[in-house]
Amino acid sequence: MKKILIIDDNAQDCLLYRRFLGLQPGLERLEIHEAYSGDEGLALFRDVRPDCVLLDYNLPDTDGLTMLAQLAKLVPEHAMCVVMITGDGNERLAVRALNSGALDYLVKQQFDSELLNKTVRFAIEKNEWRQYEARYHSELKGMNQELRDSLAELTRTRQERDERNALLNAANEAVEARNRQLARTNQDLDNFVYAASHDLRQPVNNLRGLFEELRRSAVFQDPEQALILRLFDNSLTSLHTTVTDLAAVVQEQRQQGEQLPELVALGPLLAEVLQSLDPQIVASEARISADFGALADVRYARGNLSTILLNLVSNSIKYRHPGRPPEVFIRSYHHDGCPVLEVADNGLGLNLAQHGHELFHLFRRFHPNAGDGTGVGLFLVNRIVQYEGGHIDVESEEGQGTTFRVKLCATSPAPALVSESVQQAVT
Repeated sequence: MKKILIIDDNAQDCLLYRRFLGLQPGLERLEIHEAYSGDEGLALFRDVRPDCVLLDYNLPDTDGLTMLAQLAKLVPEHAMCVVMITGDGNERLAVRALNSGALDYLVKQQFDSELLNKTVRFAIEKNEWRQYEARYHSELKGMNQELRDSLAELTRTRQERDERNALLNAANEAVEARNRQLARTNQDLDNFVYAASHDLRQPVNNLRGLFEELRRSAVFQDPEQALILRLFDNSLTSLHTTVTDLAAVVQEQRQQGEQLPELVALGPLLAEVLQSLDPQIVASEARISADFGALADVRYARGNLSTILLNLVSNSIKYRHPGRPPEVFIRSYHHDGCPVLEVADNGLGLNLAQHGHELFHLFRRFHPNAGDGTGVGLFLVNRIVQYEGGHIDVESEEGQGTTFRVKLCATSPAPALVSESVQQAVT
């Protein structure tokens, strides 16, 4: 139901308009309110919020144009629906009314019920369309603003992304330059270590020959001669072993990239390793057993796999418990899709909480009185396994033994760089 507000000081005219507006059959019923002055009309307008106002130009306390200005202060321009009614056909007045916000105008005594109804309903429809259009433009304006804000945010995000990418590219270039420098440094270090260890072999061998000749032919008056000669012999032996092992580390590292993976049968490979360790096995009365039933063959570089087995089994014999013969058990299996080679012994074991962080460092020994090793074996094993993309898990208990689980997951090899341990050893 539409609301109509009639503002006219003539009660008879108000009654006539009310009757005209109620004579059109089949149309929506109208709720009609009447005001007889400008002030009363403004008050009713605030309370009722009519859909259309029939405004008489001549009022006792104001005129129609002033009323239009006052009504425009109460609602937005696009929401004000006013039909001005004048007492004569003054065209200039009609134009001023339309320019001041009226949607249409009528002249008294020159319209009937049909014209009044058509004028009012046309004004209401036009006003509703204006309001719809205003809402549409407002929503469109809001959407455009959101789009502009989104575009500005996207632009800022792209700028930030470009800045981050530029920083990342600069950082990557710096890392690549650093890696190239490290590679050159490590290559130089590798060459130096190899050359130094190679060049030192002959002087050490000469010292060994001179020492043997000295011990054979020289006569010492010092009563502690035997102790001094033994200490000198131990030092010379240690120097010879260190130089030899250092050369072996560098040589092994040089050969890693040259070995291609192949399908290796673990049983025959272990037989070759045990044959090379036969003197140590016999001397220590070691018992070696193996179970390759779960995994008989492994795709790996044969020479690397042989080095792993040789060093782990050799370590188990070397660091055996003095109170019992060494027992070494070797087995292979799959775990989480990764081939695992396990070597367990009943030897001296070690405190992993205390020494675990340096277990695979070069020249680290945790049982100096057990055997004549230099700590190179585990370093070599770890380097080989890491190069092939795998890793080693260790379980150990002092006095009970140690278990090495070598996970032979062959992924893309990491760059072969000389470890900090080698660098520390030669500096």
